[in-house]
Amino acid sequence: MSTAKELKIERDKIVKGLELAYERLVKYKRQINSPLIIEKDGKIIELDPYEAPDKVKYKRGLE
Repeated sequence: MSTAKELKIERDKIVKGLELAYERLVKYKRQINSPLIIEKDGKIIELDPYEAPDKVKYKRGLE
């Protein structure tokens, strides 16, 4: 069984991977001038990739 410290390290790696994936997605969508399709307030909308933030920081849960 993993210790709390090992779980925190693993969780941090996953969150960093999600943040990197987001950055790459926005960069790619800007290159091909394609909208981001997102859900907002229960509705599916198209978002101009230039309106999306370059980076995002996810909450890392309980510290």
